[in-house]
Amino acid sequence: MKVARLAAVDAAQAARVLSEMREATLAGQRARITPRPVIEQSWGRMLRSGVDPERDRRSGLLPSDEVRRRREESPLRHVLPVLREGLLSVADVAQHIMVVADADGRVLWREGSPPVLRKADGLGFELGADWREDVVGTNGVGTPAVVRRPVQVFAAEHFVRSQTSWTCSGAPITDPRDGRLLGVVDVSGPLETMHPATLAWVDSVAKLAEARLRERHLVSLERLRTVAAPVLARLAGRAVVVDRNGWAAAVTGMPYVRRVTLPKSLAPGRRWLPTLGSCAVEPLAGGWLLRADDEPLAAARRRIVLDLVRPDRCMVTVAASTGSWSRELSPRHAELLFLLAEHPAGRGAAGLAEDLFGDPSRTVTVRAEMSRIRRYLGELLQHRPYRFCDDTEVEVILPDDFRDLLPQSTAPAVTRKRNAAQGARTGSP
Repeated sequence: MKVARLAAVDAAQAARVLSEMREATLAGQRARITPRPVIEQSWGRMLRSGVDPERDRRSGLLPSDEVRRRREESPLRHVLPVLREGLLSVADVAQHIMVVADADGRVLWREGSPPVLRKADGLGFELGADWREDVVGTNGVGTPAVVRRPVQVFAAEHFVRSQTSWTCSGAPITDPRDGRLLGVVDVSGPLETMHPATLAWVDSVAKLAEARLRERHLVSLERLRTVAAPVLARLAGRAVVVDRNGWAAAVTGMPYVRRVTLPKSLAPGRRWLPTLGSCAVEPLAGGWLLRADDEPLAAARRRIVLDLVRPDRCMVTVAASTGSWSRELSPRHAELLFLLAEHPAGRGAAGLAEDLFGDPSRTVTVRAEMSRIRRYLGELLQHRPYRFCDDTEVEVILPDDFRDLLPQSTAPAVTRKRNAAQGARTGSP
């Protein structure tokens, strides 16, 4: 029996059935219905991380000045009008609230029905609160951030008992340029106001917000391109003008590159940068001018560290004698780099398509994603077959429990890894 069908008939009845399911499942007993996979997997993470389903656990609220600082630095501030226009008018009438949290799960904006806002206060769903999944349990902010897809958490699908009178529908908002998680938009309210269509509605508005961010980025690059044109016209040799995040606006003397991976703190002077090598870095209005040396750097042994410990933030770090840099990975790129680390001798496009989709014919998608990865890993990633460069040391840092490996992934190869860990734990063949 699906939760959506139950809720459409009788929300109160659905809540009772889910409550029975929750009690039985957490007690290790057989329930009339089983939790949906996304909820069951989340509950498993909560049990393994030690979250107590009977304890209302809360972290300290951020001070108001820290909330203000995060708001000013968050790209989500640019899409608040889109979120408000798409969600608030209906949410207020339906006795819901709209909540926007950053990538750390911190509530930065919260608006909507005043009576519901007061109820949210009682749950600790306040400005500055930490609603990561491993802090407050399965919920409509923390769980979408982990699995990187929209999730509705209805009534007793919440892991912590104090939240089971509540319903949440949350969707992640990602940076359309690189898939980096920016935050989550959530519509929440008392369980009796829940509607099965709420999740699709929230997800649609989140996608509109991502489209607005994409438009802003293209406009900013065009503005930087106008500034760069007369500067590059006077230069000889290889040079590229990038914005503050490394996205290329214009190049000269070299093939076009989409993005240059920049260190977190870049300053003028001579720096080593991926794909360019040694560069002279000069500030430019709205970005940087990178002038590459004509002499290529001598090859140096490098080390790649793939950190998959945090389910909501996978990172790759490249270290060499000439410098180091880190980059947050999109879920798809984290999957692909993990699969390559599992196959040191290399993996062809058909093999990776089989690993990712269970369909070896989907090579076009694999090749497109690998091309994007090579834009920042450069010569560290070889092809025919795809593999890490032979003189590169690769280290993969995994979660303590393999069942927490890339929880957002539905790739057959990753699922087999997680299932193998589950089988080892239960003694199943």
